[in-house]
Amino acid sequence: MSQECPTLEIRGISAAYGHKNVLNEVSARVGASEVLAVIGPNGCGKSTLLRCVSGLLLPRSGEIHWDGAPLPRDPRERARRVALSPQGYSGGGDMTLEAMTLLGRTPHLGPYGAAGRADESAVEDAIALIAPDLRGRRLDQMSGGERQRALLCRAVATAAPVLLLDEPVAALDIRHQFEILALVKTLARERHLAVVCVLHQINLAAAVADSMSLLSTGRVAAAGSPEEVMTEANLTEIYGTPLRVVPHPVSGRPQAQSLFSF
Repeated sequence: MSQECPTLEIRGISAAYGHKNVLNEVSARVGASEVLAVIGPNGCGKSTLLRCVSGLLLPRSGEIHWDGAPLPRDPRERARRVALSPQGYSGGGDMTLEAMTLLGRTPHLGPYGAAGRADESAVEDAIALIAPDLRGRRLDQMSGGERQRALLCRAVATAAPVLLLDEPVAALDIRHQFEILALVKTLARERHLAVVCVLHQINLAAAVADSMSLLSTGRVAAAGSPEEVMTEANLTEIYGTPLRVVPHPVSGRPQAQSLFSF
């Protein structure tokens, strides 16, 4: 184990679906207690990057390390280190929030799958933090945004040191967007998590991130602080639309404004 701050290191990852290359030598890093926001146009490889880190997709080349050692390939061992909250989950049927959250404890359960007090405590903790208003609700009775919060409960209950979030505020109203991202920031700081967060809302990404990676056609087009990544030149080129970048009136973080009009 390293004596320095534990760090997730993504080293030159390339990945494909069949013969279609999706990621090309992508590198990134994020330390414990930090949030890395990954942004970029549709189809640029953001979700694929999370799939590679989580172990759902085997990269063609490159390495992924946590705290100086390669992440294990064994799914159970990998899941103890990396928790993923995916986007657009539509399954679950009549599963309750509590049952969904308990799935996050699967890597820790014994040989017969029985949940112990530690598992029950982790489930209660995650629900209390993220979705206390959804207690006892079934997934098929939830809106898309509510299901997204249920998925976040499941990921947080895993208690893995690396947390991967794929569009965690998709389908949420503006109040819940801010609440969830504030919670993500707090979880990173207080629980010393290394968080990788994929976001389409680039202004929210700049607001929550300690560092950012801007992807374009499977490659890293820009990486660094929000101020280094969120430039008018970078955003206008990669998104293909004229954008102006101004400081947020309260935080001073860079915020993009569209120059397009109807």
